[in-house]
Amino acid sequence: MAKRIDPAAVWAAYAEGHHAVRSWLAELPETAWSAASVLPGWNIADLAAHMASVADSVTAVEVAGRGIAPDTVSSYLASYGDVAATIADAAKRMADDASREPSALLAIIDERFKAATAVIERIGLRDQVVATRRVPVRLADYLLTRVIEVAVHADDFARSVAGTAPPSVPRDVNRLATRALLEVLAERAPGRSVEVRVPPYAAVQCVAGPRHTRGTPPNVVEMAPHVWLRLAAGRTTWADEVAAGSVAASGERADLTSLLPLL
Repeated sequence: MAKRIDPAAVWAAYAEGHHAVRSWLAELPETAWSAASVLPGWNIADLAAHMASVADSVTAVEVAGRGIAPDTVSSYLASYGDVAATIADAAKRMADDASREPSALLAIIDERFKAATAVIERIGLRDQVVATRRVPVRLADYLLTRVIEVAVHADDFARSVAGTAPPSVPRDVNRLATRALLEVLAERAPGRSVEVRVPPYAAVQCVAGPRHTRGTPPNVVEMAPHVWLRLAAGRTTWADEVAAGSVAASGERADLTSLLPLL
């Protein structure tokens, strides 16, 4: 990340978001757990198992050795592509091992989060480089990837179960996830020719080309946070959101099709 943030604040957001999704799952009727989700090939039980896996990944974190340079949130997210199938298979095996029983899956979610908490308490919430299952990153940046997971999957759950109020995810979860993903965009497409605005949380300038010095930039993109999260996570496409009027884009360079999704 371009700006250092407090690992304790990010952990608190992740923990609150995790518990919000867990509480929402606990209130679902048992019949909903076998329903298909908005993710092709996944049902609600599979997604619930994945939430346990998100916490379980924290248990692999260790303080990195001296001299190890950290990668960025962007690098960590880019590593998802090579292991996406493995992640999906692991979640589905976990759901199968629990016989897809809601109570058993909730118990696994609690167990994995408790183990994650123990690891965080052991290594401490300091500004330090940590080794993960993928790349070395600063602890705050790694925890931001957990926040992104919660924000994206909370929306997946909400869209998957019709007629049910969405998980009550704290504002900080969506704020941190939105800002982190915007900064990933800016890192991958450096420049100042396009301004991407996601009110009320953040805006970044990106894409190489003529830069503006004052006033409104010639290329502006604006959308709501939930639209940005879906685009960044590949849940929807740029063309579909523009056609639906969910994205306002003006200027010759205000097309992010080639840059999305980010993970």
